[in-house]
Amino acid sequence: MQQLLGPHDPPAFSVHNAGGGAPLLLLCDHASNAVPQALGTLGISEQELSRHIGWDIGGLDAAIELSKVLDAPLVASGYSRLVIDCNRWPGGEGSTPDVSDGTPIPANRGLTEEQVQVRAEACFWPYHREVDRHLDRMTAGGRKVGMLVMHSFTPQMNGFKRPWHVGVLWNDDARLPEPLLAELRRDGTLVVGDNEPYSARASYEYTLSAHARSRALPHCSLEIRQDLIRTADEARAWARRLAPAIDAALALALG
Repeated sequence: MQQLLGPHDPPAFSVHNAGGGAPLLLLCDHASNAVPQALGTLGISEQELSRHIGWDIGGLDAAIELSKVLDAPLVASGYSRLVIDCNRWPGGEGSTPDVSDGTPIPANRGLTEEQVQVRAEACFWPYHREVDRHLDRMTAGGRKVGMLVMHSFTPQMNGFKRPWHVGVLWNDDARLPEPLLAELRRDGTLVVGDNEPYSARASYEYTLSAHARSRALPHCSLEIRQDLIRTADEARAWARRLAPAIDAALALALG
């Protein structure tokens, strides 16, 4: 199979605070807007790549700060969601979109199954194999562990201004999301979405299903609105604001 990444391309994932002692694995599926050199700019401008369609703006900065504050290891993806989305089933809905929020992505038009597989081998599977490696280590000996995936969302979509500051996304395991929702709502100034602005019950969602549901780990995703975390300082501040709620919810989830 053709190799996509060259010697000057960044790695497919990064790990932060690998030795963190908390019983929690943090993930960031859309941490970067990098594109392999072999794919150019996917046929779109750098400005478009810098929009929310290319990555989760502020997500990595918030996740790194949470990793420090909670002392939890973090695994982050290395490439743009437009190359291949690390939270979609490879080749499935939204995996390599040829249009994203109204922007055509020329390099994604008419991709063959083999071309999708090449992208997956380079940018998708290494990230998810690293997630499994950390979970194998962290759960060794029957240790109880939770998993939290950090995302961010655009303040407006399809003309609708989203009112939520943060959102908790989950499917059918309430152990972590229900206490997290309750802890976040203790702050009366926060507008908290329950499976808003997206739902983890969508069939295309990959990460929670592949790693946490399959291992019966308490889990959910946490979304932060992007206009609140536009700068690294803002993202770090919001991480510190949300950390106590996550810590308290995790303690309840793990019993």
